[in-house]
Amino acid sequence: MNQDKPLKVMQVLPSLISGGVETGTIDIASALIKAGHRAIVVSSGGQMVSQLEQMGAEHITLPVHSKNPFIMWKNARTIKQLISDEQIDIVHARSRAPAWSCFWATQPTKTPYITTFHGTYGQKGRIKRWYNSIMLRSDITIAVSNFIAEHISSIYSETTKKLKPSHKVQVIHRGIDTHKFNFQNTLPEEILTLRKNWNVPDSNIVIMLPGRITRWKGHVFLIEALANIKQDNITCLMVGDNKGKDHYLEELNTLIQNHHLEDSIKIGGGCNNMPAAYCLADIVISASTDPEAFGRVACEAQAMERLIIATRHGGSLETIAPEQQHLMCDISDSKSLENSIRSALILCQEINKDTRASIVKASRQHIEINFTLELMCQDTLALYNQVAANKG
Repeated sequence: MNQDKPLKVMQVLPSLISGGVETGTIDIASALIKAGHRAIVVSSGGQMVSQLEQMGAEHITLPVHSKNPFIMWKNARTIKQLISDEQIDIVHARSRAPAWSCFWATQPTKTPYITTFHGTYGQKGRIKRWYNSIMLRSDITIAVSNFIAEHISSIYSETTKKLKPSHKVQVIHRGIDTHKFNFQNTLPEEILTLRKNWNVPDSNIVIMLPGRITRWKGHVFLIEALANIKQDNITCLMVGDNKGKDHYLEELNTLIQNHHLEDSIKIGGGCNNMPAAYCLADIVISASTDPEAFGRVACEAQAMERLIIATRHGGSLETIAPEQQHLMCDISDSKSLENSIRSALILCQEINKDTRASIVKASRQHIEINFTLELMCQDTLALYNQVAANKG
């Protein structure tokens, strides 16, 4: 293929509502457009579609979120037609259900096909592993971290033995926008607005757990840890989308009440200005009970020069700077999390401000060297070009 010719890349994912997969899709679409290529995204839609279209990318609405085999097959026929009509050079699927549709569509058209393995997925049972294995039935599988690459090798070794010899797994770490996530670029009035909205006293130390309000994010263990610390000048903010989580929210609120922490812990819902939210925090928590495939929160917090306490597993073992690894905690262990918080609180004391400043500046540098949006986009577009060249 003539590499002077702009590429036409179609990314396919379930929806564009919110989340790391969705953000990464938009980031790559933007990079494609800036490089003079054409970016097409197929999803069932969502609030992020307008952001995608404003940058000049194209969105096609299909029910690719569905796991109904009939709908998946119907999607495959539509995607196959789109490949022909739009002369698509590369199809890139980012989730399992749409990956099956893309696989069925690209086989007869011989279109180069890439998948991204974004998580560990549930792998109990042979049928479940078979369903997940579609992420490995592409020409190239992108693993979002070394942890995910090792997970693929460990869990899907039998599958990979049966794949065509040309298939390979390539690690491309997720990246964050270090210009956006930079405390020097956040306006003081934005931070003040959030402080007022969340009713955070000026003198309090703020501990923040960002992430969807879902059980595996570890909210329960944080509540239990704070119940043992019993420090009056702490405000804990749990920031994240809680739609459809009424039962879990009720459980968390009951636990907060049982520990008499109503004045200390606030469940604030989603936030559309996370840089300002991070600026409000002194300590950021990523207490996930399941391993993070990459760990976007940990990277964003470090880019914002904040102390980060993350669970000692998964992608966090790669993304946490050496200077902050002593703050990591054990999985599903409120006592270990409590000890990590106590260590971080010591660093928040005025007497240790120079030590803290040194730690957080080194952490930002760690992100700037290893996990930037620029690096992710550069590596992904290089892969697209390589795949397109091989087709030629």
